[in-house]
Amino acid sequence: MKQENDLCNNLKQIRLRLGMSQQDVAAIAGVSRQTIGGVESGQYAPSTTVALRLAKALGCQVEDLFWLEQDTAEIEAIPSQDFSVGRPLRLSLAQVGGRWIAHPLQGKQAFRLEMIPADGEGSHTANAPTMRVKLLDDLENLHQTVVLAGCTPALSLWARAAERWHPHLRVHWTFDNSMSALQKLCRGDVHVAGMHLYDPVTQEHNVSFVQAVLQEIPAVLINLGSWEEGLLLQPGNPLNLKTVADLTQPGVTIVNREPGAGSRQVLERSLQQAGINNQAVKGFDRIVYGHLEVAQAIATGQAAAGVSTAAVAAAFGLGFVPLHRSRYDLVVLQPYLDEAPVQQLLGTLGHRRVLLQLEALGGYDTSQTGEVMATVKPTRPC
Repeated sequence: MKQENDLCNNLKQIRLRLGMSQQDVAAIAGVSRQTIGGVESGQYAPSTTVALRLAKALGCQVEDLFWLEQDTAEIEAIPSQDFSVGRPLRLSLAQVGGRWIAHPLQGKQAFRLEMIPADGEGSHTANAPTMRVKLLDDLENLHQTVVLAGCTPALSLWARAAERWHPHLRVHWTFDNSMSALQKLCRGDVHVAGMHLYDPVTQEHNVSFVQAVLQEIPAVLINLGSWEEGLLLQPGNPLNLKTVADLTQPGVTIVNREPGAGSRQVLERSLQQAGINNQAVKGFDRIVYGHLEVAQAIATGQAAAGVSTAAVAAAFGLGFVPLHRSRYDLVVLQPYLDEAPVQQLLGTLGHRRVLLQLEALGGYDTSQTGEVMATVKPTRPC
């Protein structure tokens, strides 16, 4: 929330993630409930003392709760030689020889494949429950790590933006589809699982799947954003594909995602609604792993279509036919909400810098970003 004096805050989002009422926070911080309501609504700018009390009550830093809204600065930059024209692009900026150079973040250039520095080295013996690891980094640094599982490239973008905001925070992103990420969360392998699965019975995203997998482990679902999923098409749509029914035309070959992926679920449901058998679509069993692989297959002419997001289509300059508006949620076990690195990462969700990064991707709705969508407390151990 933004006050008239350009002071913004994350108080409501953090409070709700911790399952606390306004009165709970007020009692711990030693202020009135009306003060909490005024801060959250943007009608009241707290004093330094109140801000410190609120941060202490929520177990976070003051800068996690409050920041100043600033006008967006602009600079003059020279476009690199491989710059395309005619549409807004996400850019990487660097000063070279005293000049600012703008490099476009599009296609493969938008997604870096980098060698990750190791934290340790070791080998695992068969049937041994543990392993010895020789550390290659300071143990203190490792305590600042949050492990995040999911498949959307937006997770990597969010992680890097959060690390800029909190220089000591480390976010390790493991690439997993929605169900795989949820299962890793259940096993205790990760702190956060990202997912975008739709249940046509409940007409709700993600909640029923979390209940089925986590069973009696309490968790919260926090929104990262919503976006259009649909068919990615070759530039210019040379085959004139307009609906999923057109995928059955002669000469049309698609690529598909693996079972457990939200994109595969969108394709299967769209074909079912159109009365089309999966095997009537050439390439339905041709599996690629990830949104980028779908886009690359289409951009290089290996396939005519595949399901991904509007943002990925824009990054690769591909055509797009919307099929479903998906809600992407972050699932966090409730005990993890008390861990400082997790609080730092989640605390960036409502920050202007992160929202602008997501919005710049195109096709992302951030109106609910950072909000708690559901609290899940199912019934059996996993």
